[in-house]
Order: sequence, then C-alpha cells, then structure tokens
Amino acid sequence: MQLRKISGPRALGGIRPLTPGQIPAEVLAGLTLAALAIPEVMGYTRISGTPVITGLYTILIPSALFAVFASSRHLVVGADSATAAILASGLIGLAATGTDQYMALAMVLALMVGVLMLIAALLGLGFMADFLSRPVLTGFLTGVGLQVALKEVGRLVALPGPGNGMIAALQGLPQGLQQANWSAIAIAAGTALVLGATRRIGSGWRVRPPFALALICMSIAGSWTFDLGRLVPLVGPIPTGLPQLALPRADLSLQVIASLLPTALAMAVVVLAQSAATARAYAEEAGESLEESTDLYALGLANLGAGLSGSFVVNGSPTKTAMVAGAGGRTQLSLLVMASVVLAVLMFLTRPLSYVPMSVLSGVVIVIAIELTDFPAIRDIFYKRPAEGWIAVATIAAVVLLGVQKGIAFAVLMAIISHTRHGYRPLDLLVADMRPYGVVAQPLSSGAQLRPGLMVYRFTHAMYFANAQQMRTEIADLVGQAAPPLQWFCIDISAVDDVDFTAQATLEDLRKMLADLSVRLVFVQSVSAADVPTWRQVSDQFGSASVFRGLDDLLAAFEDARRPADVQPQ
Repeated sequence: MQLRKISGPRALGGIRPLTPGQIPAEVLAGLTLAALAIPEVMGYTRISGTPVITGLYTILIPSALFAVFASSRHLVVGADSATAAILASGLIGLAATGTDQYMALAMVLALMVGVLMLIAALLGLGFMADFLSRPVLTGFLTGVGLQVALKEVGRLVALPGPGNGMIAALQGLPQGLQQANWSAIAIAAGTALVLGATRRIGSGWRVRPPFALALICMSIAGSWTFDLGRLVPLVGPIPTGLPQLALPRADLSLQVIASLLPTALAMAVVVLAQSAATARAYAEEAGESLEESTDLYALGLANLGAGLSGSFVVNGSPTKTAMVAGAGGRTQLSLLVMASVVLAVLMFLTRPLSYVPMSVLSGVVIVIAIELTDFPAIRDIFYKRPAEGWIAVATIAAVVLLGVQKGIAFAVLMAIISHTRHGYRPLDLLVADMRPYGVVAQPLSSGAQLRPGLMVYRFTHAMYFANAQQMRTEIADLVGQAAPPLQWFCIDISAVDDVDFTAQATLEDLRKMLADLSVRLVFVQSVSAADVPTWRQVSDQFGSASVFRGLDDLLAAFEDARRPADVQPQ
C-alpha cells in the first residue's frame, strides 16, 4: 500500500487536515467513545486501586494532550488494564490501597513514565517496541487478563490480599466464601453475564452500542430506588469539578524513586510496545505514515498531564482505538470530543455516579479482563510456531504466578531469548557453481566448492559472541572434510551487518588455524556501498587485499594465484 505522509505542524498533526464533511462523523465517534469509555475507566480504577474519579481524569487532560500533540490520527490514549495492574502490583508494600500516600505514589509513577517517554523520544527509541514479539505480548496481555479476573473474583469472595500470593489466596478460599457478600457476588455475576452477552451481540454491529453505560445507568436507578447501599458497597461521593493541577504530595527521596523505578520501567515498556503496535496497525490500514518520536513525545506529555492532574498512567488502548474506528472516527478530533463529554460529566453528573454499586464495576472489570485474554491467538501461535507458543504460555504462567510486575520482566527476558535464539544458530550455506543454473546456495553437508580448492562459506547473520563458536566449528569441519583439499577459504559477509569483538578474535584464530593448514582466509562482500561497516571492520583487521567486492573479483584473484609463476601476466 502506498503510504501517504500526513502534513501539518507538530501540534494538531493527528487532526489536520480536516474537512468540514468529516466533523459530524468525528463528533459521533467522540460521543460513542465517551459512552463506552466512561464505564471502562471507572472499572480500571478497581484494578489500579485508586479512587473512581481518577478514571475519569485519565480521559480528560491526558487524552486531550495526546490528541493535540500526536502524529497518529487513530490511537486513543487513556487508562489501560495492563498498566493499571502493574501499578497496583508495584505499590504493594509501599502504601496501603486507597490512602493519600498510595494516590500520591501513583501520580509520581505517571510523572516518571512521562519522563521516560520523553527520553525515549529524544533518543529515538521507538524501535524498542519491536523487541516485544507478538507471542510474548499476547502471552503477557493474556496473563494480565487472567490475573485481573482472578484478583477481582478474589475481592468479591474476600480472599487474602494480592500481596500474599496465589497459593495463600486459594488456601483462604473456604473462609472467604463464608465471609463473602453474596448480594455483591450476584450483582457482579449478573453484570458480567449481561455485559458479556451484549458485547458479543454488538460485536458485529458497525457501531458498538454503549451497553456498559446502559448498565451503569440502570444500576444507578436501581441503587437509588431500592437503597442498595444497605446490601452492597457503593462508589460513594465523587468530587465535582475539574482536577487540580499540582505536584503529588509524596516524599520524593532517592530511596522512593529507586523503589518506584522498576515499576515505572515496566509500565514504560508496555506503553511503548502496546501504543506503537496499535498506532502502526491502524496507520498501515489507512495508508498513513507515523512519526514515532512525535507519538512518544505526546505519550510523555499525556502521562505528565496524568501525574499533575491527580490521575495514573495512561497508555495507547487497542480497544478504545477500535471503538473510534468502528464509530467512523478518523482523526484525534474524536478524542477531544470525548474529553469535552467527560468535562461535562465532571461538572454536572458526579452525584449520580456515586450510587453505582462497586460490584457492578467488578462485573465490568471481569468482562474487560476476559476480553484481554486471547487464547485463539495462543492456539494459532502453537499451530504455526510451537516453540514460540511455549514462550507465550510461559509468559502467561509468569504473570499469573509471579505477578504483573515480575511478569513483564519475564516477558522482556523471553523476547530477548527469542531474538537471540534466531541469531544463535543461523542457517549458514555454501556457494557452489551448479552449471547450467549458475551460482546457487547449497547446505553445508554438501561440502560444495566454488572451484576446486576454493570454498565459499556464506554466514547469514551478524557475527557476535553467541554464534562465534558455531562459526568456528562449522569452518573447522568444512576444511577438515574438504575434497579436494582447500587452498583458499572464503567467508561471504554480504549478509553480515556487524562483527563484534568476540567474533573478530574468533576470525583471527581461524586465520592462524587455516594458515597452519596452508589455507588462505579471504572474504567477499557483494554489497557495493563503500561505507558498509563490515567492509571496514574486516579490511582493517585482515587488509583490503583479503576482501573482494564480489564473486567475480574473488575468482579472478584465485585463478591468478593458482597460475604458475612463469605464465603470470606481465
């Protein structure tokens, strides 16, 4: 698909150009997003452990800042279940849930993530999102969904707190069931069943109806009419008006910052990976280009806005982005419309929200958590790539058993291992002259020689410490088994983009080993650019006379070297 570069200044780059004919669709998409997002962000506060009002704050100032400064025309930013779960996991032991100190630390984390995003933008680290492979990211999000659902069910049946671990929670299940509020369990189960069924029904519609908002409104009416506060806990009073912009009232000592840094880094990784993946997917579908650094800058400002406005970390949301796309929104104007609706709710409608039963939000959270899981994708990964399927399953297990914060560290580790695995055992080849077909690649087992006495070994990956030993072993085996015996051994480095220190030392050892066998070590680099890094690296180490610009130059030099001295050209 031909990419179309979006024109416009840094500010409003995700909105301009905008034609008058687009505005009605953007307004409708923004209204739809507000109707769908308000109940969801209230549910996310159950996951994060922050007051309900903070959920509304996440889709006010942070969303507006991202809409104004982003280059992506589609990505929707707001509260997210994955980062909310990491937040709650990271603050265990640092502050009690619901306290002022807890909220202050949540704001500090948002500021830290904002700073990390700005640093990533300045350093051009958008490519880091590529290091979380799809199987790892799918496994992580599925694990988060399972853990969030289990934790919410645990709250309903009065299990021990999340800091005590899954085993302790299961051991406390019998006692928890005796103390459980069965009215709250019934309301949460009914909410989850109805919302799950209506979402399945509405999934095929062009514009998804705001079933969650309808349920919230019904719960408000039922709570007010039947005084449900006698039976189940309610959300309670919610402050009216705009959030106050202020620094968090927390002890910002180096010890506190050091304690929060691992959690901030974990959230930053998720924000970076999930936001970039979502933005790219919708940009490619629309034939648009992205400025990743600009979007990182906008994400940084959005999180700074969250930290200064009494909220918590915000992230690029795949579900909310899909909501806007389904409603016909094509620019960030829809996000500004949503923020305007939230502003009106904060000014005039916070009192009705105070009647919402907490168990209704529990039902919403359970549905959100279940939707976050993607077992069909896991099954598809297993079918196509079993090894990566096991990595996804291991990531799920790590998140559920170890917690979200340790789970993201495990996910990053699995991504690095998966990446290293591909370069650790590259599929190397031999170059052979298969006339009349010409020069073709052959497996190492063939022992093919380009000319009698000349073997060309094609290395297909960067040479570095993890695969240097494989290169040494393969070359030793090839030379030892060569028939006829070799005079020259050539390494084709055309596909090699770097040679690290360990690999350079290995090449020097190979040169000495081959010299003892009266075999000359040479190289061929078919890429014509003179500034190819590997050309300079190998030329500096072995001399330019040992590196040839292509197979023709290599063959000519080999034939000259074999020609008797008395017939050498004058």
